[in-house]
Amino acid sequence: MTMTTQTHSAADEHLADWAARQASAEAMIPLVGRLYRENGVVTSIHGRPLLGQSTTDILKAHRFARRVDIELDVSDTLPVIEALTALDLGPASIDIARLHRRRLEAGEGVSLEEFLRAELVDVVGKGGLAGDGARPVTDVVLYGFGRIGRLLARILIEHAGGGHGLRLRAIVVRKGSDDDLAKRASLLRRDSVHGSFAGTITVDEEANAILANGTLIQVIHSDNPATVDYTAYGISDAIVVDNTGRWRDEAGLAQHLESKGVSRVLLTAPGKGGLPNIVSGINDDDITDADRIVTAASCTTNAIVPALKAINDEYGIVGGHVETVHSFTNDQNLIDNFHKGERRGRSAALNMVLTETGAAKAVAKALPELEGKLTGNSIRVPTPDVSMAILNLTLEKAVDREELNTYLRQASLYGDLHKQLDFIDSPDVVSTDFVGNRHAGIVDGRATITSGDRCVLYVWYDNEFGYSCQVVRVLEEMAKVHPPTFPKA
Repeated sequence: MTMTTQTHSAADEHLADWAARQASAEAMIPLVGRLYRENGVVTSIHGRPLLGQSTTDILKAHRFARRVDIELDVSDTLPVIEALTALDLGPASIDIARLHRRRLEAGEGVSLEEFLRAELVDVVGKGGLAGDGARPVTDVVLYGFGRIGRLLARILIEHAGGGHGLRLRAIVVRKGSDDDLAKRASLLRRDSVHGSFAGTITVDEEANAILANGTLIQVIHSDNPATVDYTAYGISDAIVVDNTGRWRDEAGLAQHLESKGVSRVLLTAPGKGGLPNIVSGINDDDITDADRIVTAASCTTNAIVPALKAINDEYGIVGGHVETVHSFTNDQNLIDNFHKGERRGRSAALNMVLTETGAAKAVAKALPELEGKLTGNSIRVPTPDVSMAILNLTLEKAVDREELNTYLRQASLYGDLHKQLDFIDSPDVVSTDFVGNRHAGIVDGRATITSGDRCVLYVWYDNEFGYSCQVVRVLEEMAKVHPPTFPKA
C-alpha cells in the first residue's frame, strides 16, 4: 500500500467516524425534546444543555470533557437517553455525563435499565408533567426589562416546556414612546452581545403583549410598583423580579407587595439591611416561606462564592483580596459627563475605571465563616460582557498547583457545586469565549498560581447571562419548582 493510499484510507476512516457520531447525535435530538415536552426532563452533559442544540453542539458538549476528564462517546450516551424515554419519568434534571460515570463506577453485572431505575427511583413512573411528580405553576413578572430582565425572559421562555414550573406572564416598564411595544420586542429579538433570540417573536398590539415561542407576555406600563393590578391580567400569587436596581431595601421593595396578585419579590442585586442575599447552590436552603423579599446578590458575589466555598472546605481560607476586572455597565457614561459616583463619570468606552465593589464583604452573607477575611476592589474595563475575579488567598495549609487544579476540576464536574462552578484548561481562551456560559464562575486552570500556603485563582464569569441563570435558580427555589437533580451526590 502506497503512502497516498494510506492517507486516503485514514481520511476516509476519520470521515466515517464523524458521520457515525453525527448520526448518533441526530438521533438524540427528538428524544431530548420529547423528554422535555412530555416529561419535564432536562438533560445535560456536564451542565451543558442538550435541549435545542444542533448535532455539532451536542458533539462539542461530549468532547468538552476531554480537557478535564475522560472524553464521552456519543455511542455510550445515546442508549442512556433512549432508556430514559421508556421509564415514564416525572420532571427532573439529569446530567447524562455524570450518570454515565456513575454507571462505570458501578461495574458490570447490572443492566442499564436496572441501573437507571435504581438511580432515578424518585421520579420513575411519575407520569410526566401530568403525573404524581408534576410541578406547580408559578407566575413570574419582570419589573424592568433591561440587560438582566431580557436575559431572564430568554431563560424563562426556554424553560417554559409544557407550561409547568416558572411561567413568565408579564413585564412592567415605563412607556418610552408610542412604539414602545415594538421596541421592547425588538430588544428581546436581537442582542449585540448574546445574539438573536432562539425562536419566533410576534407583537400583539391590541393586547399590548409579546408572544415568544408560545409564551404570551403581557406588557404593562407603570412607574409605580405599588399600584399595578396584576389580577386584571389573570396573574395571581406572582413572584415579581425587580431588575431595575432602583430599590434595594425592604421599604422600597415592599411596594411591590402592595400590588394585587403579588406574593413575593426577588431583587437582582445585593440587598441592603437584613434582606437575605442568596447565592444559588450555597445558601438557597436558607429561603423560607416567611421570606417575602429575597435578593440574588451581585454577579460578582455569585461568581466568587462557589470557588471560595470549594477552597475553604478543602484548604481553609485565612484571608485574602478579591480584585474584579469587570465589563462596563449602563451605570457608566459612554463619554465624560456628570455622575454622582467617583470616576464613573469618565468614558466607559475609553478608560479602565477604578471603582469600589461590595462583593468581598457580601460574601459573608452567603458564607458566614469568611466574614472579615476578604477585601475587594474593582476595575471597569471597555468590554461589554464577561468579567474576571482574581482571588489572592492565604490558606491554612500549603497547596500544590496541580493538586489544587485537580481538586477544582473534579468539583466542577462531580461536586455539589457543579452547576455553579466550571473549570477550563486552555492556553488560548479570552473573555468572549465565556459569553453565554451558564455557570456562576469558571476557574482558569492555566492561570492558577501557588506558593506555599498562598494561591491566586482567576475566575471568569459572564456577568450578564451566567448571573441570570443563577437568578432563575433562586426563583425556582423560592417557588419550590426546581426539579430534582440526578445523579444525586
